[in-house]
Amino acid sequence: MRSPLTAAGPVAGLVTATVMGAAAAQAQDLTVYTYDSFVSDWGPGPQVEAAFEERCGCDLEFVAAGDGAALLSRIRLEGERTEADVVLGLDTNLTHAARETGLFAEHGLSPELDLPVAWDDAHFLPFDWGYFAFVHEAGFDAPGSFRALAESDASLLIQDPRSSTPGLGLVMWVKAAYGDEAGAIWEGLADNIVTVTPGWSEAYGLFLEGEADMVLSYTTSPAYHLIAEDDPTKAAAPFEEGHYMQVEVAGMLAGTDAPELAQDFLDFMTGPAFQSVIPTTNWMYPAVTPPEGLPEGFDTLIRPEAALLFAPEEAAEIRDAALEEWRAALSR
Repeated sequence: MRSPLTAAGPVAGLVTATVMGAAAAQAQDLTVYTYDSFVSDWGPGPQVEAAFEERCGCDLEFVAAGDGAALLSRIRLEGERTEADVVLGLDTNLTHAARETGLFAEHGLSPELDLPVAWDDAHFLPFDWGYFAFVHEAGFDAPGSFRALAESDASLLIQDPRSSTPGLGLVMWVKAAYGDEAGAIWEGLADNIVTVTPGWSEAYGLFLEGEADMVLSYTTSPAYHLIAEDDPTKAAAPFEEGHYMQVEVAGMLAGTDAPELAQDFLDFMTGPAFQSVIPTTNWMYPAVTPPEGLPEGFDTLIRPEAALLFAPEEAAEIRDAALEEWRAALSR
């Protein structure tokens, strides 16, 4: 390549070089919208940011936007004006609606994944997965089904399904398990619910402060206490109906100014540097099992006898009706 200085003189070359340098600097910034707990000090964000910036020589900025369902609301509100290049933290209950916005681009990647379900989505790639569950103190006599829970005196903390992916996952869990009877199940559970928080972090924090007997979380949550705190006193209640799965995904925005960098981040996301930190920071199962396997302690977790999951299109079809069943029962 010829230097702009020899092609157009020193002044013009200096201007051209300055413009090109500014454009290159802009292209080397990547903005990723995600949920609050991902970017917390104990979440995956700090390690992921350091590892990707070393790989790309760029500036990766995570922007926390509440819980998972709030991410989609923000992207819809901002539309084509969004500063996000990548959104990380949606799940299969939201991917159909996200795709319908027309704001997401195809990722063009085909990594080999370690998921309990087949994956074929041109717009969204998984980065982790898990099962929703009610977590409690190990000595607590936890109910083993939604019906038993509704008939018990157990107090619950749950998340709002309109802003939280775990909250929406719970609504889908009840719907998948009980179908047309879901409304009646919610009516039975209403008296057990102490409060409904905007996101997972608030609910789990209240549980740790002793505000309720059980909190909506994941079968993997006890692994955090066992591995990080050497505390075996938390457990997840196995439910006879089975447990609803969550597959968390990321997608790149069609309007990104850095499409190659966004795609590179998604490629990095399914690699060992990212996936190896998921089990002990996000406390979920990685979408690709790292070479060293899962940490010791994950073998103590409950394994649901039945895995429940609506396809994204089906979840989109029943979402509004399922939310109305939840809202109607809790407003009485």
